[in-house]
Amino acid sequence: MSHHQEPTAHARRLVQGAYDIHVHIAPDVMKRRIGDLELAPRFKRYGLAGFVLKSHYTPTTERAEVVRNVHPGVDVLGAITLNASVGGLNPVAVEIAARGGAQFVWLPTVDSDNQRSCLAEAPEGATPPMWAQIQQDLRDDGIISPTVDVLDENGEVATATRQVLDVIAKHDMTLATGHLHGDESSKVIAYARERGVRRIVVTHPEFTSQRIPAENQKTLAEHGAYLERCLTTPLTGKVSWRLWLDNIRAAGAESSVISSDLGQPFNPPVEDGLALAADVLLKDGFSDQEVRLMVVHNSRRLAGADPLPDAPSAHHEEEAVST
Repeated sequence: MSHHQEPTAHARRLVQGAYDIHVHIAPDVMKRRIGDLELAPRFKRYGLAGFVLKSHYTPTTERAEVVRNVHPGVDVLGAITLNASVGGLNPVAVEIAARGGAQFVWLPTVDSDNQRSCLAEAPEGATPPMWAQIQQDLRDDGIISPTVDVLDENGEVATATRQVLDVIAKHDMTLATGHLHGDESSKVIAYARERGVRRIVVTHPEFTSQRIPAENQKTLAEHGAYLERCLTTPLTGKVSWRLWLDNIRAAGAESSVISSDLGQPFNPPVEDGLALAADVLLKDGFSDQEVRLMVVHNSRRLAGADPLPDAPSAHHEEEAVST
């Protein structure tokens, strides 16, 4: 396995108490760097609170409970991603995941209309996402994986999407926008807010298929959504570090949350991800307090965890509701 840069001791201390709200680890349908039962004690060793198990294809609720039972000191959270493999925008699947303790619901990723119709090319030398090969395998085998549309033919939030958002609100789950287009995210977030969804995160807005402009990101933040800054997006060359950092500044630390999106065999160890991101932010002039807000306090809010003693008293989403 190739050598990767080590985080500084200062960054390690700074990110203690954080959740990594976006990791891709084994067991999975793709080769992963590490398994969940192996990762949990590593998080505990570095004082990290927990992580959210993301799969593009299967619910992870039961896996999360197994890991919590084996490693009760680490809060491992389950999730569901609403791609074709779970029936798309399937309120039954979301309800069952919620009853099993899932915290995160990702709207379609690999099967979103935006991802399927994306003509934007990744920058030269960017590492392609691992799921792209699975999607190609399905096509080669003649297996139909239908596009999952969040909007109807009139461009309004589809009935199935509304049903899913109501389930998310009822169980106080966290809504993540997946690989939706920025315009789709805007409509879904507005409706979700109306229906009482309290925790919303815009998934890697700098990703190739999204590339949401800074002005639009600020508008989404004004509606109470956090903007998720995944380490892997610039790390794998899909966006420049400069643009990633500039977008964080434009939206503000209070509206950004840092995650790793790690777990790929060729990328750094998952337990290093948040601290590595912290080092990049610190080097670019962000303060310790700003880094801790983005990495620790905002991730805990999205994870549904209790605030830490040093957390700012005003909650970003509560401010958004009152404006």
